[in-house]
Amino acid sequence: MSKFKIAALVSTICLMGVVFYSSVVSSQTPQPTVRLSTEPPLSEILPFEAEATVLSSPVRLTLQAVDAAGKRLENAKIRLQILTPPHNPWFPTDFPIVEGTELLDIEGVAAKGELEIQQMLPIRGNYQLLVSVNPITANAFAPIQQTLTLSVPENWVKYRNFGILAVILLAVGLGGGLVLGGKQDIQPGEIAPERVRLLLSGAIVVAIASLLIINITAERADSHTQGHSSQKIEPSVVQSQAVKAEIMGDVSATVGQPAKLAVQVSDPTTGQPATDVLLKIKTTPAEDEWVAFAYGGVPDAKGQLTWEQQFFDGAPHKVEVEILPQPQARRQFSPLRIAQNIDVEGVAPPLHSRLIVLAYFTSLIVLGLVIGLRLRNRLVW
Repeated sequence: MSKFKIAALVSTICLMGVVFYSSVVSSQTPQPTVRLSTEPPLSEILPFEAEATVLSSPVRLTLQAVDAAGKRLENAKIRLQILTPPHNPWFPTDFPIVEGTELLDIEGVAAKGELEIQQMLPIRGNYQLLVSVNPITANAFAPIQQTLTLSVPENWVKYRNFGILAVILLAVGLGGGLVLGGKQDIQPGEIAPERVRLLLSGAIVVAIASLLIINITAERADSHTQGHSSQKIEPSVVQSQAVKAEIMGDVSATVGQPAKLAVQVSDPTTGQPATDVLLKIKTTPAEDEWVAFAYGGVPDAKGQLTWEQQFFDGAPHKVEVEILPQPQARRQFSPLRIAQNIDVEGVAPPLHSRLIVLAYFTSLIVLGLVIGLRLRNRLVW
C-alpha cells in the first residue's frame, strides 16, 4: 500500500473519530428543556371518580421552560396540549368516548417562563403532554418542542368493587350449577324438574327487577337533562369604565370533542386591547362543586386568551372568568366577573365496549356454573 493511501486512511479514521466525539459531547451537553411538576405528586394522582364520597380535586400541572444553564426562559409563550390515553377495546375505562382524544389545548403568556393549570384527569392510563415554547420577542431563544408523559393508575376502589362483583357472579353460577347438577326426575305433567323451574323463576324475577332499575334510572337521567335545558344563561359580557370583557366561543359541546373558548378584554373608550389585566378562569359542572379546569394568566397582545377544552362527563358546565387589575398597572378597577353556561351532550359508550363487559360478566357466571355442576355430580356419585 502506498504512503498516500495510508495517509488517506489515517485521515479518514481521525475524521470519523472527531465526528463521533463531537456527537457524543453534544448529546451530553445540557439542552433547553421543559420541566413538569404536579400537585399531588405523581404517585398520588388518581383519575376522576364520579361516585366518590370525597370531592375530587384537579391535578395542578406546572410547566417550567429553562435554558441549558437551568434558568427560566422569560417572556415566552407556552402552549400545552393534553392527549388522553389511547383506546383499549378489551379494558375500557369509565369514559370510553374520551379515550384517545384531546382533553385540553391552551397557550399562555409566560413572563417568567412558567405555565400553571389545574386539570381534572378523567381516566387511567398514560397522558401525553405536548409542549411548545416560543419567544415573544423574535430570536430571543430557540423554540422548544417537547412531549411529556403523565401516568395515572387506576383507583384501587375499582379493583375492590370488581373483586366483590366477580365473587357474587361466581356464587350465582355456582348456585345454579348445584341446583341443575345431578340426576333429576321429571314428574308426570311437568315440563321440567322442580329445581330447574325454581331456578328459572328466580332468574325471571331478577331480570324484571333489573329492567325496572334500568328504566327508572333512564327516566331520572332524562328528567335531569330536561331540567338543565331550561337553565338561565348568565351574561357573558361585562363592562366598566376601565375595561370591557366578553366570553366568546362555543355555547354547546359534545363529549369526546373539544369546545373552543376565548376571553376578549378591551378598553371600552378606545376599543383597543387591554393587556394589563389578570384573568382567572374556572370551569365547573352546573350542579356540582368539583373543578374541571382552572387557569390564571394574562391576555396576549390582542387582549385575548383562547383555549380548547373537553367536557368529559356529559353534564352542563359553567365557565367563570374573573378580571382583575395588575398590581403595578395604571389601569385600576374593581374585579369583574363573567360566566357562560355550556350545554354538554353526552355520548353513550360504544356497543362493542358494552358487549365486551357483558361477555366478561357472563364468563364469570358460566365458570361458576361449570364448577357447580362438577361439584354436584361428584356429590351424587
